[in-house]
Formats: sequence, C-alpha cells, structure tokens
Amino acid sequence: MTRWRNFGALLGLAAILSACGGGGGSGGGAPATQAPDSGTSTGNSTCALSARQEWARGILNEWYLFPETLPASPNAGSFSTVQAFIDALTATARSQGRDRFFTHITSIKEEESFFSSGQTAGFGFRLQTDAGARRAFVSESFETAPAFSAGLDRGDEILAIGETPGNLRLVSDIIAGSGAGGVSDALGPSTPGVTRTLRLSGPSGTREITITKADYALQPVSNRYGARIIEEGGRKVGYLNLRTFINTADSQLRAAFDQFRAAGVTDLIVDFRYNGGGLVSTAQLLGDLLGRNRFSSDVQTRVTYRPEKSSRNETRFFQQQPQSIAPMRIAFIATGATASASELVINSQIPYLNGNMALVGTNTFGKPVGQIAFDRSACDDRLRVVAFSTRNAANSDAYFNGLAATVPNTCQAIDDVSFPLGDPRESSVARALDFLAGRSCTAIPTGQAGQSLAAKRTLLSPERPSVAQREVPGLF
Repeated sequence: MTRWRNFGALLGLAAILSACGGGGGSGGGAPATQAPDSGTSTGNSTCALSARQEWARGILNEWYLFPETLPASPNAGSFSTVQAFIDALTATARSQGRDRFFTHITSIKEEESFFSSGQTAGFGFRLQTDAGARRAFVSESFETAPAFSAGLDRGDEILAIGETPGNLRLVSDIIAGSGAGGVSDALGPSTPGVTRTLRLSGPSGTREITITKADYALQPVSNRYGARIIEEGGRKVGYLNLRTFINTADSQLRAAFDQFRAAGVTDLIVDFRYNGGGLVSTAQLLGDLLGRNRFSSDVQTRVTYRPEKSSRNETRFFQQQPQSIAPMRIAFIATGATASASELVINSQIPYLNGNMALVGTNTFGKPVGQIAFDRSACDDRLRVVAFSTRNAANSDAYFNGLAATVPNTCQAIDDVSFPLGDPRESSVARALDFLAGRSCTAIPTGQAGQSLAAKRTLLSPERPSVAQREVPGLF
C-alpha cells in the first residue's frame, strides 16, 4: 500500500480511521466523519458488484484529492471487479504520476491483522529479480517465518522453483518464458500450507530446501541487525533498519533509540531501503525520536486536503520523547521501494538538517500523498482513497518523482546483497558512512528514470498483492 495510516478511530457506523503510507500503494489520513454508505445492511444487494462500485464512486467524488481528474460519466458495467472500476476512475491522475494505484480496495480483516501485529502468511522473505540477467535473489529473510527456519537468507540466489523436488524449473527459464512475474506465479499464493522446493546458491553453498507457507508475525525491527552501533573513525554511529511502519514498531523504535541515547550517538544511519510505508502515527513517532533538539513549536508535518475539506487540514508539531536523540547528521538509505511514510520522515527533516542530511542509495518512490479508509463491513471491503498530501515545515510536498531532487545531499550506491544489512562493508552503508565522515560521493540521478538506471535488480511484486505485500515490497 504503500501508504500512510493514522490515528485510527471509528466514528459512527461508517468510515474509519487510519492514515497510512506504504510502498506505492496505501497510505491514509485522519478518520472520515461520514461515509456515503457504511455497507452495514444485510442481503445480497449490499455486496453486489454494482452496489460496491457505486459506493466506491460516491466516496471518490466526495474525498478524492484530485476531483478534477475523475470522469464525469463512468460506465461501471464495463468492469468485472471493483478495483478495475477504481483504476478507471483514477486513470487520469495515474497518467499524471499522482496516483499510481494508491487508491484501492482491500480486506478489512486482513489489513487490521497486519497493521496491528504484523500478521501475514507466506514463506517470509523478500525477493528481487534481475529480469535482464534472468536471476532472482533473496534480499531479506524474516526471523519469525518459515524461510529463515529453513536456512534461507539474504544473499541466496534462487536457481530453481518447483512444487516438488521432482519438477523444479530453472528461474532463468521461468523469466525467459513469462518475465519476472512468472517467478511470483511459481512461488504460489500467500496461503498457509502452500509448499515449494527451492534450489539455492549462496553463502551456505548450493542446496535444495522444501518450505511451506505459514502464518507469522513480521517484526518491524530485526533482532539481528535492526538497531546497532557502528564504530567508525573513532565515532559511534547509530544504525536503524525499519522494515515497515506498524503498531508493533513503536516499542521497538523506543528501545533502539534508548540504545543510541545511552551510547551517545551523534550521527545516524536510517535504513529505509525496503520500507514501503505504513502508519503515519509511527512515522510521526520516529520523527519525534529524531527530534530531541526540536521545539514543541517546530512543525513536523502538515496534512492538507482538497479545498472543500480544508477544515480537516492538520499541522503536527514535534513531541519530544524520553528516548529522543539529537543527531547532528543523518544518512537515509533508500531505493525505489522507499515510499510514503518513509518519505514523510525524510521530508520532515529537510527544513531542520539541511546540509547535514543525505539520501543514500537510489531515488525514492515518490508518494507525497496518503489515504483515508472507508469500510463496507458486510462485504469485508475497505476502500483506501488518496485524500491528502503531506508537507514539511517548509510546506513542500514536491516529490512525486522521488526525494533525490529535494534532499540537500545524495550519494549513489547499490543494494549489495553479498553483505548483511547493517554491515559497514555493504555498499549503501559504506556510502552512508562516507557522507557522515565528510567524504565525497557520486550524486543520485533524479526522477523516475534515475530510479531505474540506478540498479538492475528490483523487488518483485505479484500482480495482485496482499496487504502485507503492498506494505512490505518484495515479500513472499
């Protein structure tokens, strides 16, 4: 979803809550006080395709941030799903690069399970592909999931995939025949019980493993490398890797910053390279933890709705926390998968750090907007509608083409999966340390074209991602 989510609250029977900001897909805002249709009635008509489509259209007409782009007389009967109809309604904004499938319909149950506890189902690893070279690599493996227990981890290349050991297909053949999407199809749906055999090559050698998808709770801060102190040039540099902005991240972030504060950290690396976003409230907490030297009158973010909804506009100030630190310099590691709530955090620091911050890696996704959520509970429908933009203290939200053009300093780097995340030898971490030490680096190309030129490998996303896959790019 890519996404921001916010301070959820149920108001009336209708719409709720959350603002979110995720990997090019979701994102939310303040709770809506009214909904055109709560969908709480019973009967087949409530969940008929035409009724759901009309419900979605009514919400977009009232709340969509770009109402001038909506078609005047759309023909809902031409579309076989609610999402296809929504995609048609938002096609003009999408062509302008302002809503790249951010407005979408999803499951209430599935979304609340993920954002409250990180609960999802799958193998539990991130996958990136190089379509030109016809190769697939594991970029990260989650400690609580089946893949990690089976010995699969960052740096492993998946050579072949099969439903059984006897019908393995080479990844190179899959990509040659069906493109990178064929790899996603070969791994199967995100359903507990789905089993696959993988032939791997990596740090542990060439081997075959058989793993089964299961339910697990994704931890937003890894207990291996999520928070650590790097000794560099006689200085203590804090390293934070945040996977996603969900509720369970809050306590983990506080613990990480307690560690940084106790160590006297003054320079910080914040690794958002795979972070597609999530809850706005967690993004604001992270901003607070970076703001020990901010005043309570200092603006962190501004939420801005369309003119007729301007009464909902909100300014959020920094709120110092017991664990807050005051870093002199921050290097944010990013890729094209860095979106929404991650970009909100980075953008909010620009007016205060100026030249003392850098973007390291490649350009970000470019999502300065967020969604609000409306529920049609009888159908388990949650409609997330792009309804607001997020701006920093300088009133800037000008990064639909990514943040590389607006962050004062940038350093280009690859995502080097041959080294663990947080390792000073890994390219992006090494360039971040270079910036913090005052050493020179090559700037990141700007714009969406710059993103694609910076790296051949991209995180793989299925055609119909689950809630977790929207928020955690590359997840399988």
